Amino acid sequence: MAATHAFWLAGRQATGEETLDVTSPWDGRLVGKAAVPTEAQVEEAVAAAHAVRDEFAATPAHVRAAALDHVSRRLVERTEEIARLISAENGKPMKWARGEVGRAVSVFRFAAEESRRFNGGEAQRLDTDAGGAGRLALTRRFPRGVVLGIAPFNFPLNLCAHKIAPAIAVGAPIILKPAPATPLSGLLIGELLAETELPVGSWSVLPVANDRMPTLVQDERLPVISFTGSDKVGFAIMDSVPRKHCTLELGGNGAAVVLADYASEKDLDWAATRIGTFSNYQGGQSCISVQRVVADASLYERLVPKIVAAVEAQVTGDPSDDATDVGPLVSEDAAKRVEAWVDEAVQAGARLLAGGKRDGASYAPTVLADVPADVTISCEEVFGPVLTLSQVDGEDAAFDTVNDSKYGLQAGVFTHDVQAAFRAHRALEVGGVIVGDVPSYRADQMPYGGVKQSGVGREGVRFAMDDYTYERVMVFTGLAL
Repeated sequence: MAATHAFWLAGRQATGEETLDVTSPWDGRLVGKAAVPTEAQVEEAVAAAHAVRDEFAATPAHVRAAALDHVSRRLVERTEEIARLISAENGKPMKWARGEVGRAVSVFRFAAEESRRFNGGEAQRLDTDAGGAGRLALTRRFPRGVVLGIAPFNFPLNLCAHKIAPAIAVGAPIILKPAPATPLSGLLIGELLAETELPVGSWSVLPVANDRMPTLVQDERLPVISFTGSDKVGFAIMDSVPRKHCTLELGGNGAAVVLADYASEKDLDWAATRIGTFSNYQGGQSCISVQRVVADASLYERLVPKIVAAVEAQVTGDPSDDATDVGPLVSEDAAKRVEAWVDEAVQAGARLLAGGKRDGASYAPTVLADVPADVTISCEEVFGPVLTLSQVDGEDAAFDTVNDSKYGLQAGVFTHDVQAAFRAHRALEVGGVIVGDVPSYRADQMPYGGVKQSGVGREGVRFAMDDYTYERVMVFTGLAL
């Protein structure tokens, strides 16, 4: 019989009146049950977080840092166990699940380091004008208040870490809502936090259903919302609470640009290998997965067969098998949606070069060429293992093609030309430009987020800490400067 996982209410274990079944996308087996909090328990968690906000903000940095270090160490100790949990509830192949644990280890470690040096304050002389004689401004940052962190299913551990760790680092209480499809990894973080000495009420992990989210979003005691998910839901949240501070990480349709100078066999082999891997990692269920390849016409015909070969080399199957590269999507419905979008593109004239087949929740790694610009897969985020190829004449046309999208998260530019790299950085309407690699690269300490429909604000530990806080200035008068 599958175990029932308690949720975490104001730092303590609790169960409600109902449970949520968590099943494997691969074989449908019951992975576990998550206890679901009642309305009264949610209210208790929010009230506790609101009540402790001043105490938590004043908690010494060493206390917060010690808690974050503890979680980081415990994740290391339990890596294999946690990776298997991620793989079971999410369908993520073990090689990627282990990598996700490693990234969460770093997130908590980075947060511990940043918490020790955060908010030392910045002094500014004000006697640069006569009216400021003898005056000194000291600017420090203070928490905006309790954070509501809403995490997605595709990185069920690490994206929960990206909500929780920066909040603890700055002393902001947090209510974490993990994705209903994959709540167990978030609940495990709660298990590790419970081993620390953080103030009672400073954190809760509540696996509530999505239809209960609006009540939390509207609660005035939760002035900060950090949401990762679809653009439709994210902007609906922001529109519903225009006076709250929202950070939205909403996805994209990542492009990999291959410029004309990237033309040797070695260059093209590298580009094709990276594209083949990162159009399919996590089953394509990553906001920065390669969805589009935009290649210069001078090398397109040489590059295409290399990409197709790299995609076809991806090993599909049981995510618990260490040899598997591509597992199932999160659900059969998700795979059916991808299937429908590919079928629409093919019927509209796209050429199917690889894949195009569904088996339950699994969809074969797929490559399409000559895709019409107005079909769904050209306009939306596919969130599946599908790659489209197009050729352009020259750098300007390549950059224009990337920008011809409502999304703008990250782009990859394969070039050896430093000047071209800087032109890409200036021209591309995205939050991040990765030179010499795919758009799928993310370091958890760097700023991460997009423009246009890809979101508002930035994650990345230090940048999320800034987002969760605001500047408050204090002016000293009558000083001998």
